[in-house]
Amino acid sequence: MTATVPPPVQRTDSDGRVELPADAAAPTGPYANEDLLPVPVANRRWTTYNFAALWVGMAHNIASWTLASSLVALGMDWKQAVFTIALANVVVLVPMLLTGHAGPKYGIPFPVFARASFGIRGANLPALVRAAVACAWFGIQTWIGGSGIFLLAGKLFGDWWSGAGQFGGYPWTQWLSFALFWVLQIAIIVRGMETLRRFENWAAPFVIVGAIALLIWMSSKAGGFGTLLDQPSQLGWGADFWKVFFPSLMGMIGFWSTLSLNIPDFTRYGANQRAQFWGQSLGLPTTMTAFALLSVLVTSGSQAVYGKAIWDPVALAAKLDNWAGVLFALVTVLVATLSVNIAANVVSPAFDLSNMAPRRITFRTGALITAGIGVVIFPWKLLASPEAYIFTWLGTVGGLLGTVAGILIADYWVIRRTHLDLADLYRAGGRYWYDGGWNWRALAAFAVGGILAVGGSHSAPGTGPFPQDGLIPFLKPLADYGWAIGLGAALVLYVALTRFVPDTRADSVPEPAAPALAGDATA
Repeated sequence: MTATVPPPVQRTDSDGRVELPADAAAPTGPYANEDLLPVPVANRRWTTYNFAALWVGMAHNIASWTLASSLVALGMDWKQAVFTIALANVVVLVPMLLTGHAGPKYGIPFPVFARASFGIRGANLPALVRAAVACAWFGIQTWIGGSGIFLLAGKLFGDWWSGAGQFGGYPWTQWLSFALFWVLQIAIIVRGMETLRRFENWAAPFVIVGAIALLIWMSSKAGGFGTLLDQPSQLGWGADFWKVFFPSLMGMIGFWSTLSLNIPDFTRYGANQRAQFWGQSLGLPTTMTAFALLSVLVTSGSQAVYGKAIWDPVALAAKLDNWAGVLFALVTVLVATLSVNIAANVVSPAFDLSNMAPRRITFRTGALITAGIGVVIFPWKLLASPEAYIFTWLGTVGGLLGTVAGILIADYWVIRRTHLDLADLYRAGGRYWYDGGWNWRALAAFAVGGILAVGGSHSAPGTGPFPQDGLIPFLKPLADYGWAIGLGAALVLYVALTRFVPDTRADSVPEPAAPALAGDATA
């Protein structure tokens, strides 16, 4: 009698991409729903252009502009600001490529990817941390988009704010603009990921044209490009510069630290590893640096023309005296803000919230929850000054998220050598169940790395929420390096704990699928 051979748990394609067998039942139960299941290989179609366009659309936005121009407002010249941002984006590209690898290979989103290291239930911890950050970013970007409508529409249709009643310190017309932009985003969100891909493809070049147009206008106002390049640094290249440089560098890294975690949410649709590798490598550091150059040159020009650096491009565009120019600026602001906010700050927390309760929360429900939270976090407070924006918000957030990135990279690359068991990522009692669904090694690494990264956070009197001497005074010297400290400490500690105190449950489960075939090179 011939023995029946059981079907494979998962199959590996010729190019190294892994999926569940077509004849196998999809995972069900409390840890699975349609949005969290692996994307079938046939549906992984995003190309290098799609990823590059995604990054162009996300990098070329108002928050990125203010990120660069705020460095000029802090005293840097254009060379110092561009150098800081270029270096930050080269650094943050590395963890993005490392975590992004799991997307095309397994077709899984970030919350499911995090189950391998934190446990089936424990993955909710990094997912909630990241979701909270993304919800706050959604609010910030929505406020920016609403402010663009408020200022530029006021220029088009007359001064509609001077006589408007005040509410919460702002005219009611500004709150109306905020609400209109919020509703516009909801209309796009509910149409799903394919709509997002198509939107990013045409939004990216449109925003580039808008930024270049603003540069040309400012250079003509300033009397030529030479004036834009001549604005001196207020910091020099001595000790004063380096005191601003290192926290600014961590802040710039912190700006994309959420994406360095949730990039599998996008790369899971990748046609192959080459598409995500080159798409990200060409899309992030190059476009972000070019956009930073545009930003600092325009801000330097505003300093020459108006006597002070205007780091908010919406406020700068409001100085246009041509209705056609104002209308073009308004559309550019809307497209730029929509492209980054929906891609970076809605997709990710939607999956995170769905991971908490897969049976109750779908992707669309999670997206709507994200949009609601973004309204109640007072985003205008975070944009009050460059100091609060870069040092307080971005620095602290980046430190925590760097810690999570360190654990993910350690588990996927060092411990598992990129091999995952797809079915077990959705099953209680499997290799990723650990102790009741939680991996205490990841929790310990997260706690220690997080304390080292943000424990020294401090604020000058009257400029932020932290004590002047730091939350934990003896950690204050580490505060300017929070992202790097958090990532490095968590990575080393997680590897050590996993090596010296291995999980017996993982040892008792059969080895995962055979290593991917030769086509699975990262490049």
